[in-house]
Amino acid sequence: MPKLTRFLSDALPVFWHAARLPKQLFAINPFDGDCLPSRVRLFHPGSDRPSLPFPHRWNFHDPIRILETYFHAADDEPGPGRHNRYLDVPGFAPVLVTRDPGIIRAIATATGDRPGQFDRDTMPSIGIARATGKDTLLFANGAEWKKQRKIAACPFGKTTLYQPEQFGEFAETFRTTVQQRIEVLREHLASHDQESIDIRLEPEIKVVMLEMLTNNFFGAEISYDELCNRYVPALERVIDHIVSDTVRNKLGIPWRKLPGVTKRIAQAKQDDAAFEELTQCVLAPRSENKALWKQFKSDAPDAKLISNLKVFLAGALEATTSYATWAISHLARNPAAQEKVFQEVKEIDVYTPETLASATYLRDVLNETLRLTPSLYFLPRRATADTWVNTADGRTLFIPNGTHILLDVWHANRHEDHWGVQASGYRANEFAPERWQHLAASGCATKDILHFGFGHGPRVCPGKHLGELEVSLVVGAFVKTFQFQANNDVTPVRAGVSTKPADGTRVQMSLR
Repeated sequence: MPKLTRFLSDALPVFWHAARLPKQLFAINPFDGDCLPSRVRLFHPGSDRPSLPFPHRWNFHDPIRILETYFHAADDEPGPGRHNRYLDVPGFAPVLVTRDPGIIRAIATATGDRPGQFDRDTMPSIGIARATGKDTLLFANGAEWKKQRKIAACPFGKTTLYQPEQFGEFAETFRTTVQQRIEVLREHLASHDQESIDIRLEPEIKVVMLEMLTNNFFGAEISYDELCNRYVPALERVIDHIVSDTVRNKLGIPWRKLPGVTKRIAQAKQDDAAFEELTQCVLAPRSENKALWKQFKSDAPDAKLISNLKVFLAGALEATTSYATWAISHLARNPAAQEKVFQEVKEIDVYTPETLASATYLRDVLNETLRLTPSLYFLPRRATADTWVNTADGRTLFIPNGTHILLDVWHANRHEDHWGVQASGYRANEFAPERWQHLAASGCATKDILHFGFGHGPRVCPGKHLGELEVSLVVGAFVKTFQFQANNDVTPVRAGVSTKPADGTRVQMSLR
């Protein structure tokens, strides 16, 4: 019986695609409703669209351009096809890409483990699963995802993180780190007789983020030098490998089992060993009930936690670094906004939940950062049944079973229709923290102005509150300590697992 069940589960998608094949060959729209998407061609010779509408060996390093391809010339199109596009290749499931915030919200809200709900499409994250394991909050679906979510809820919850003792530990560790980096900068400026320094901040921020997670959150005792010189470089290379492995390794070959006959494979094995070593370092304090391990309400054996720990560690290097580097990059190009943040934080000597809550302009800066440059630039979903989606404003969309869905947060947040002057008081593609006060004064409810920076719905990022805490501390302390400006007025995006400033957050900075 198990073999028969497995055969049917493998065969049914084939039969399903065969049944749809005539409609695909005649280009009949598989969707329905009043949010009907328009069709994108697989190949479009003679057009100037930026890429092919699917990842392959020569374009996977620029996923933002792949998303842009779906909306090439879309602004000239009237109706719902302006923000909803689909690709339907004979023999394959359709792909729906939407930059409509109403559709994004409706699909994200209707995601879950119940029959007929949307689930996370694991196809874009198979490289992550091969590097960390499949039994994680990021990759698992259905009942397994629900179990993992329940385990992580308590230690990652806002109530736990904002307890005075725990919050104080985060603030103290960061204060120590800042003092160390200030002293290094002072020594550099003194030895070179300079008042300012040109520096790429991304490498420094990565170390700080990883340190707060390993030493504060998990209670490990790893030195700054070890993190900087060993673990951060190894994790960077592991993450780069994850991105390429997702696209290139179509056969799913376990590279860990390959002999280290090439320099690339040998380096990958060394990096994987460092990743495993770091994971064991943060797991060890569990036996002593240190840090937030004492909030961990699960009798799961250590071996069952390793995959999620790897995801959290990689996430510290990706999503939170993205968040912080974009915020600093924007402030480096907006001196007036930088000064307003400084006026809020200059008198803060001890960071507490109350002092952070009082820094309202800093909060607006961080919200605007997540809107304009979200770390999670798209949210992958998959229809598990023929489904009608209903938006909050009464629109409908029928999505057929098996559809791959890309909720294109990056372009939804940058479109004038959704976040432009009429909608928010400022142009959609400009960094304007004042936008959030304008929206509040206009009577917009928080639930109606979603930037999806941490996702939305049941599968919202479990590290949301931890990320907000870490980035608030980093950006607040950085602005209080340093003056900084960017060398260029604009910076392009670099996208992989998350987005980051392409220049590595290069600034000219000096001590205040």
